[in-house]
Parts: sequence; structure tokens; C-alpha cells
Amino acid sequence: MRTLIASPFLGEHLVLRPDDPRAVKVGAHRYRDLLAAATRPDNVVPAWLADAARQRWDLDLAGRRLTDTVLVREPSALGYGRASYELNLGCNYDCEHCYLGVKRFEGMSWRARELVLRLMRDAGVLWLQLTGGEPTIDPLFSEVYRLAWDLGMVITLLSNGSRLHHPAILELLTSRRPYRITVSVYGATEQSYDGLTRRKGSFRLFSRGLEAACAAGLPVTLSLVITRHNEHEIDAMRTLADRYRLPFNEYSNISPTIHSGAETLPSQSAAFLRARKPFMGCGAGHTHFHVDPHGKASMCKVGRDSAVDLVTEGLDGLLRLGEIADGLMARTGGCSGCALSSTCFTCRPLARLYQESGAPLNRYCQHTGR
Repeated sequence: MRTLIASPFLGEHLVLRPDDPRAVKVGAHRYRDLLAAATRPDNVVPAWLADAARQRWDLDLAGRRLTDTVLVREPSALGYGRASYELNLGCNYDCEHCYLGVKRFEGMSWRARELVLRLMRDAGVLWLQLTGGEPTIDPLFSEVYRLAWDLGMVITLLSNGSRLHHPAILELLTSRRPYRITVSVYGATEQSYDGLTRRKGSFRLFSRGLEAACAAGLPVTLSLVITRHNEHEIDAMRTLADRYRLPFNEYSNISPTIHSGAETLPSQSAAFLRARKPFMGCGAGHTHFHVDPHGKASMCKVGRDSAVDLVTEGLDGLLRLGEIADGLMARTGGCSGCALSSTCFTCRPLARLYQESGAPLNRYCQHTGR
């Protein structure tokens, strides 16, 4: 199994380990040398790369075959760097705040998923986020994860942690280590956690999964989800993260569903409605994209209109995605001509969801006095 990946990434060239935040930036000429060496039957890890691997990761690659230790990825004419993939909208929880709304268990066949993963690789995707619903309950999770890893994509897994203790999943994640596993935390006690997820026993499964992942030395980060149901436990949730010595982020701004549904909004904690920084634009649709369970590629998880069908259109469809994204980012409706647009803190696709859901202005707009 290869140890390192060499790949273009947004105009640069990197050599990296799938589970390590440190990378080695190399020049275009050295990347081309690796591409050429990978085609020769007598290839050996170049001395410069062996030295870099020793210094950066304490790896001894001297004298080893290049193709046994480094996956050298082909360049892509599209040049995307990141993508997210929803394996399935289904979930074993029923959280009131979930932005997916109705969580149907739907997904593609393995043949279609394999095609989509290879298209992502061919589009240049190096960092891949696997999400859901809950991705680990998908019947093809292991197959998707394994192929994505083997294709040379660096994986971040978003999970509620409820199945991380399963032996097959642990074996997969320890043999093909992810870059990061982000585990959502919905409370610090069984009463609070199970109340938020609306699933009895969910706190027990979360705790068991977190214990197993930490014992296996997996790279876990916690996402503390704050709602009106658990805001009283925020300090205890932080203490939980500290007890496991895990880094954590806090998520507290609740959005409408992807269908502009307002059913999530009552779960917002008024005390933890955070002010966002001004939105300065992003590369959605240009440097990264999102794929839903049916193989539809959109600019991101929020802006899903005019999606490209990867299964039928392939890479040619992605050529349209930048133009689609630019159209969705244009200010329309109540946002067109806004005098405060230069300091707006909500991107246009998200603002549209808030508007269509009838959310209070203070959730997404500076014109709270109107």
C-alpha cells in the first residue's frame, strides 16, 4: 500500500501523506520527473524525495521503488482541488436542527458511485469530504471510502460517531487512515444528547464510537453543535473535548433546510446566534464542488440549483459548473442593489434559503431594522 501521494493542487504540486497535515511543496519540474519515473520499470525513489520524506515524516524511502511507495497522480485539465460527497441523505438520528430536512435512504448503485469517484479524481480532486446523512450507515460506505483512498484522495469523514466502534469500520480507517474524522457532539449527557437526536441510546453509541476511535489513534476533531436544547451543557461539552484531548469547533448558527424549510429554525439558541464575518467570496463551483447521493454536482452543499449530472454528462458537465456558480452568486430579489452588500455576511445561495423559509432578518441580514 502506497505511503505518499504526489499531486497537483490548485496551481501547485504537493507530496503528502493521507493522514498528516504536513506536506512538501515541489516545483513543476520535480513533479514531472516523478510522473516520468513512475512509468519506468526500474523506478526508484529519487534522492531528493527520500531526503524530504525523512525530514518531514521520518520515513525511510531510500532505495525503494517509487511505484510501491508514492502514488503519482495525473494532472487534470479541470484543476479542481476539493469536493464533498453525500453518500446518502439517510441517518440513524432525527435531529431537529438538521439542514437536510427529510432524510430519505437513497443512493446510487456501486457502478455509478465508482464512476463518480473516478470522475472526481480525473477532475483533480485531492481533498474529499465524505458526508451524509450519516455516511457510515450507507451499505456501500466501505467500498466508497476504500476506492476514494486508493485513487489518491485525502479523506475527511463527517460522522456522528455512532458506528466508529464497529470492527470492520475501525479496520478500514486504521489501514487506510483519513486526514480527519469530524465527529458531531449533540450534548454532554444522555438526556440532552438523546433528546436532541430524538433517538434513545444515541449518546451511548456516540460515546462508544468516540472511545474506539481515540483508542485506535485516529485523527478526530469534534464539532460541538449548540442549540436551544443543549445550550446549558456547552461548558460540559467543552470539558468532554478536553478530557479526550481533542481539538474542537463550535457550530451554533442554524440554517433552513436545503429545501428552504423553516422547521429547523426553532432549534436556534438565541444566546448563541453568532455574528459572521463579511462574506468575501469563495471558490465554490470553480475550485471545489459538491456531489449529492444521485451523482448531481453542484457548486456547494447550499447552492444546489442547476446541478450537473456526473453519471450522464461526465467531466464535460463540470465545465459548466463555474458559470452556474457565478449565476447563483449574483444578487437577486431583495438583495439586488443592496447598499450594504460589501459587508454582507451571507452568501447569496444561503440568503435565498433564509428568505424563502421566512426566517427572521437577524439570522442572515444586516437590515434588521426594516
